[in-house]
Amino acid sequence: MRSIIEIAPLQVYYSGLLFAPQSSLVRVGYLKNIPWVTIEPKVEDVWSSLIQTLEGHTNFVNSTVFSPDGKLVASASVDKTVRLWDTSTGKQCGVLKGHTNYVSSAVFSPCGKLVASASDDKTVRLWDTSTGKQCGVLEGHTSPVNSAVFSPDGKLVASTSKDKTLRLWDTSTGKQCGVLKGHTHTVKSAVFSPCGMLVASASWDGTVRLWDTSIGKQCGVLEGHAGHVASAVFSPNGQLVASASHDNTVRLWDTSTGKQCGVLRGHTYYVNSAVFSPDGKLVASASSDKTVRLWDTSTGKQCGVLEGHTDCVSSAVFSPCGMLVASASWDGTVRLWDTSIGKRCRVLEGHTDRVISAVFSPDGKLVASASESPTVRLWDTATRKQCGVLKGHAGHVASAVFSPNGRLVASASKDETVRLWDTSTGKQCGVLRGHTNYVNSAVFSPDGKLVASASIDNTVRLWDTSTANQCRVLRGYAGFFISAVFSPDGNLVATASADETVRLWDTSTGMQCGVLKGHTNYVNSAVFSPDGMLVASASDDKTVRLWDTTKKTTIEIIETHGRIKIMKFSNDGMHLHTSHGVLQLKSSLHSGGNQELVPPLTHSLYVTDQWITCNMKKLLWLPVDYRLSCGAVNDTANLLVIGSASGRLIFISFDFTALPAAYL
Repeated sequence: MRSIIEIAPLQVYYSGLLFAPQSSLVRVGYLKNIPWVTIEPKVEDVWSSLIQTLEGHTNFVNSTVFSPDGKLVASASVDKTVRLWDTSTGKQCGVLKGHTNYVSSAVFSPCGKLVASASDDKTVRLWDTSTGKQCGVLEGHTSPVNSAVFSPDGKLVASTSKDKTLRLWDTSTGKQCGVLKGHTHTVKSAVFSPCGMLVASASWDGTVRLWDTSIGKQCGVLEGHAGHVASAVFSPNGQLVASASHDNTVRLWDTSTGKQCGVLRGHTYYVNSAVFSPDGKLVASASSDKTVRLWDTSTGKQCGVLEGHTDCVSSAVFSPCGMLVASASWDGTVRLWDTSIGKRCRVLEGHTDRVISAVFSPDGKLVASASESPTVRLWDTATRKQCGVLKGHAGHVASAVFSPNGRLVASASKDETVRLWDTSTGKQCGVLRGHTNYVNSAVFSPDGKLVASASIDNTVRLWDTSTANQCRVLRGYAGFFISAVFSPDGNLVATASADETVRLWDTSTGMQCGVLKGHTNYVNSAVFSPDGMLVASASDDKTVRLWDTTKKTTIEIIETHGRIKIMKFSNDGMHLHTSHGVLQLKSSLHSGGNQELVPPLTHSLYVTDQWITCNMKKLLWLPVDYRLSCGAVNDTANLLVIGSASGRLIFISFDFTALPAAYL
């Protein structure tokens, strides 16, 4: 929790306690001091091997490496920067800026005084680690540079590129002193042998090649992988090479004979890098299956799995002492792991992929969640237990929604169908076929008799729920639809689309009757006010717009945080209840609805990327593994449901009478 404690110290008493493992002595002793949390998030039983998560990059992290003394970590990112981190505190202590395109990799010189970074801007840049200043640019490659590495004596840099070459550079002069040609595809990475006499290069041509640096000649080809080879590395004694491949394996090779002497199998997707521990007894491999795996080099057996990243792990590296592993991921983080802790955390019940949709049933008793898998899961909000798994789709489910009476769920999928499910039995009761591409969303009409589905095939289709027959196709322009919603009387459909517009359609004729323009990015969702006179739309431009449907004009713009996929007007038209929380509308602009029996809104819950807020004040910080990929808010029950990238579904409920006065 160090990173948040430095920013907001009091979160050690809130977030620090709530998200500590069940067995944590601190949690056991002090959790009672948060009386305003009535339903606690489900957490692991024990501490994992994860020590720190380093946040700061604004895009994918491609590689990470320890300094020779182990005191720093350098990370290279698609955000065009290299960042330096203090391993003892986790603090960012330098940002190296200068590249004009993605930075693919970074590496320290043997003395630790320099960093070399490789970039898609076709250059390698040298940086002074003490000042952060650029001190050299190595130019010559004709395509993006994938990696750079220092020789053991620091006098040379070897760089690899999409131009199919490996180039050697003199670090003192910056001059090119060799071009090694032979690969027939992109050269992804290279590494010097411990003695500096050899270089091993890994290529998408499926081979690892060995080169004699003194004469610049190829002296060996290691063949056997069935896919691209992403990286290669020498063992500390130089007798082995480990290669990581998109055939999901790591292979070990004898450098003296060139023969394969081991295949490490276990990853379920591409292996992006492999590295030996300093004593040569372990190999750590990083994979697109979101894990780092540890292997015993003498037996070839897997001896550890480091789980926690929520996206592809692009690289992993041991610290000089061998006790830590640093991993870089496309989830934008660098994580530090203690290799001595072999205990794996209990796997939480739920999805195994990123949760992309969560919605409450009309009575609030159920939640339906969809993930990047072919299933929809139902959850009992009273017990927070999974009470149903809806199986049948052949592709990942993009969204799920309840019918107005809560008896049905409609799910939209990449398998080009919408499926209807009975919530009481979990059985499939209809398959709506007709779309010719991914279906992004589905929604019921107010009376539940129709379903509207929006698809990448550039159509919205209307279906009869009793017969599962198609009864209307809304089409008329070249963009694809993200979502659709019925007006309260069912006579109109509003569609949110990728062309940055909201379009209005007559459901009886299928004709377009209005285009609402103003957003500057994809429109994700739209909803009608209770009287149908207004439409609210949410966009990736981080705004919600309120539109007058008769004049086709914007009457209010509200700035938001993150992607809002679900919205609903309050009965009095004064607020928008969204998947992130409540947005208040200007009272002079609201659309009058049923204002009878509507209790005043005394609090406003909202969830952003990192925070749960109450009345616009930061209440609870969310650690990286518990952050929102989608969400749902039930203001009546003061209940938040957060779907995370790790696949977990988190329930948190609050008692606002017990909140500190500052939040009320």
